[in-house]
Amino acid sequence: MNFAPHPLVVRTRELADRLLAPEAAQVDRAEVPASHVEEIRRSGLLGVSAPREYGGAGAPDSVAREIQEILAGACCSTWFVQTQHHTPVRMLAKSELPVRKRLLRPLATGELLAGIAYAHVRAFPRVPVRATAQRDGWRFDGTVPWYTGWGLNDVMLLAGVTDSDEVVFAFADAREQPGLRASEPMRLAALTAARTVSLELAGLWVPEENVVLRIPQDKFALVDLPRSTNASPAVFGVAYAALRVLEDSGEAGTAQELRGRVDEVRRQAYELAEHPVAHEHVEERLALRTRSYDLMRAATTAAVVAGGGRTMDVRHPAQRLFREGMFLLVQGQTSVVRRAHLDVLAS
Repeated sequence: MNFAPHPLVVRTRELADRLLAPEAAQVDRAEVPASHVEEIRRSGLLGVSAPREYGGAGAPDSVAREIQEILAGACCSTWFVQTQHHTPVRMLAKSELPVRKRLLRPLATGELLAGIAYAHVRAFPRVPVRATAQRDGWRFDGTVPWYTGWGLNDVMLLAGVTDSDEVVFAFADAREQPGLRASEPMRLAALTAARTVSLELAGLWVPEENVVLRIPQDKFALVDLPRSTNASPAVFGVAYAALRVLEDSGEAGTAQELRGRVDEVRRQAYELAEHPVAHEHVEERLALRTRSYDLMRAATTAAVVAGGGRTMDVRHPAQRLFREGMFLLVQGQTSVVRRAHLDVLAS
């Protein structure tokens, strides 16, 4: 039985076809424009997973994954800016602290755009950012190595680790202020357009009312496990985009063969993502994640090969997708993911 696509999926495809894909090459050479973010704000996509009572769509995870695929395949830089927003929304939706009432609605409706500054917590027992209780709030000191969307985001979800190995998540304004200084935008091999900086924290004070979660580090690591071991929808989005380029190059047969493999791994990965116990089947999740990487790499490589010398033009979509695929190989990477991927490559 065929079902009509979710309205937000239809809206995403329209946005991708009308704006994001046609301008992706230009964005890749410059930066994600505020106008792209404004379109996404108005589209309702920022509230796809947010509760309806707070102005969100309350859509199932399957819809959220499809939206992320479409956005990543159309313009990976724009996808990367907006994808940061969804973790703060989900965390607020589960929180029982006062900040939920204050921030969840403006984030769900797109009035505010959030970024994330917490991936460094995965480096534990190394502690790049220390959180210290101080006068009805928290002081943050250290370095956030990567922060995406600087100059576009309104707020950031910041995390630090206490002396007792508790992780403190709190919202702060995404702007320079006493105790917070941003680097110049990083020049990266791919997704420079996503406006990524590092943040130097030297006594940034955040009030207690901005805290959304406090959790022991070992418990957070367990909760965080599926985020890093599940296959990313963006990987499938870039793979499918590369296969479309391959078809346009006259290699429909090769594209069809690869598409069948991508479809099957995608089906398996998403079935496992729906498993009721998120931290189980880790080895299977990692195997599918690694397989998705392999197929994305095959698809983007095939698009480059089929395009020949033309693909060396920075405006050609094949080489842009190839570079974006390289970025996705390390995006959200943990030591567990790295080890699993290297072991497969060496086998």
